[in-house]
Amino acid sequence: MFDFLEGYDLLGAFWVTVQLAVYSALGSLIWGTLLAGMKVSPVPLMRGFATAYVNVIRNIPLTVIIVFSSLGLFQTLNIQLGASDFTDINFRLAVLALVVYTSAFVCEALRSGINTVPVGQAEAARALGLSFTQVLRLIILPQAFRSVVNPLANVLIALTKNTTVAAAIGVAEAAYLMKGMIEKEAQLILISAVFAFGFICLTLPTGLILGWVSKKVAVKR
Repeated sequence: MFDFLEGYDLLGAFWVTVQLAVYSALGSLIWGTLLAGMKVSPVPLMRGFATAYVNVIRNIPLTVIIVFSSLGLFQTLNIQLGASDFTDINFRLAVLALVVYTSAFVCEALRSGINTVPVGQAEAARALGLSFTQVLRLIILPQAFRSVVNPLANVLIALTKNTTVAAAIGVAEAAYLMKGMIEKEAQLILISAVFAFGFICLTLPTGLILGWVSKKVAVKR
């Protein structure tokens, strides 16, 4: 029944998808956290930059950002991100594009978590002589992260599914392989079912595990 899968590196394609998701998730978490910090910063310039970044990026389709990373950064400006092989260049550009896009949603999720922390805690910390950065790092963000595990899980699941857009610039992930298989094999329904099942296997455990983590680390008010 599944003889059509022979000759195709299905596991390899999904491994590329996992790598895209993991690297992009780490980059998005770091950049999104910095953006969230800037968005609640007392410095107007930093607040303005973070607000403009989030509003602009969230309203640009991911496909546009991915294609621009290839056509604009690589083919026009010859930015290779330290890679020499064409495959590695496209992979790194896809990660960069996913980080640029997803970090805006991470920022908004974290900002909502920051808003749940009582203002009095920050004021008390400032009264003790802590700087804004220290207050954010030691008091605000630890509580904010604990309260937004579920929203961040949703962002991670969306990111995993968004990796399929990387096929637009030739990254050999799952959607790229599926497109090639559909063109060569007369098994549209079965091929779609196999890849749908593959993505369910990636995203469903993520939601279940992080949902359990959310309950364990939730801040009691």
